[in-house]
Amino acid sequence: MFGFSRLPQNARGCLLYEPLFLIPYSMFSTYATIYMFEMGMSETAIGWVTTLTLLVQVFSSFISGYLTDRLGRKGALLYFDLLSWTVGTLLWAVSQNIWFFIAAAVVNGFQRVPHTAFYCLLVEDTESKDRTFVFSILQFVAMLGGLFAPLGGLLVAQYGLVPGMRVMYVLACVCMTIQFVGRHFATRETQIGLRKMAETRSVSLMAGLREYKGVFRSMAGNKPLMMIFGVYILFQFQLTMKGTYLSLYLVDDLKLDSGLVSIFPAVTSMIMLLSMWLLRRQSDQGLHTVMLWGFFISLVSNLILILPLPGMMFWLILSTVLAAAGTMMTYPYLEAAVANAIDDENRASIFAMLSVLILLVVSPSGIIGGGAYRLDPSLPFLLIVLSFAASIALLVLYKRSVGREEPSSA
Repeated sequence: MFGFSRLPQNARGCLLYEPLFLIPYSMFSTYATIYMFEMGMSETAIGWVTTLTLLVQVFSSFISGYLTDRLGRKGALLYFDLLSWTVGTLLWAVSQNIWFFIAAAVVNGFQRVPHTAFYCLLVEDTESKDRTFVFSILQFVAMLGGLFAPLGGLLVAQYGLVPGMRVMYVLACVCMTIQFVGRHFATRETQIGLRKMAETRSVSLMAGLREYKGVFRSMAGNKPLMMIFGVYILFQFQLTMKGTYLSLYLVDDLKLDSGLVSIFPAVTSMIMLLSMWLLRRQSDQGLHTVMLWGFFISLVSNLILILPLPGMMFWLILSTVLAAAGTMMTYPYLEAAVANAIDDENRASIFAMLSVLILLVVSPSGIIGGGAYRLDPSLPFLLIVLSFAASIALLVLYKRSVGREEPSSA
């Protein structure tokens, strides 16, 4: 499972440095919404800032394909990671009011450019049969990052929420910058990236964007591709909704102590590690069934959050366990299925368009979630339940349309 030697240079370089991003991210992301709340922002204001970030991400996603081809995978990754995360975490660290959060939202919104570049760098020199393995390792690294989330809780308990968060953001700024530079020197430009850089050297931004019309027309005509994209979009929707409102729901509505909130990402990581071990020998033919069960388990985990059940802590832990297991049963297959469905020749452009489609659906989630939360704090989680139900239906239709199992496991 951990045979890095079987991976090409770029996948190894990307995965090796990823903990420097995911560990500090897991520490501060747990408290990001509560941090804004403690700084005097209302639930609606938090929703607007979240939506602003997503709107900027729509723009940066739209241009990310062109910039990734023009600057190269490595160049776009380095420059825009430094802008969106190094500068973004510094702004969060010194925030005093909503205007700081708005500035950080704009800067951080450009993260979609390095997101596209990272995706291309990770998979382009990796054979399709190895991509599920690559995404499983990436998920494993993310789980290790989650194990460090309680360190954020210790900082909050020791210094208070706002000072503790400022320390976490400064730490993230330093660690992430080291990651960006180290990864840059540990990877090489892909063959497709070198060719695209040469082809787009004399192509203007507007000319490059006009080519998206043909890419989008080709995507829209491929019904199975759009179905699996639909599943992926719904998956990203629920991640954004839950990531924005879960911590606030636990502290503000369920009255859980803020120092305990960081325990849940650690529990999530441990359960996902166990799930990965249990699923390590899963055959290609069984992955469709596993993924359907994963969506169903995820649906149940969110349903538990909104049901009036006695013994709150037991049900919260059970919900966390089910959510972790459900994610591990869906994430690697879904990422690999999408990666293998996209043609290498147009990967940057198609992935950019997919990112735009995702964000057009996800962008309103901040405002919708904020309004829903004000009406009833459990409503955002009802929306998540409905998104998983729709994902199950779409996945069934997708498998019927292709008439066979997608190859997805190494």
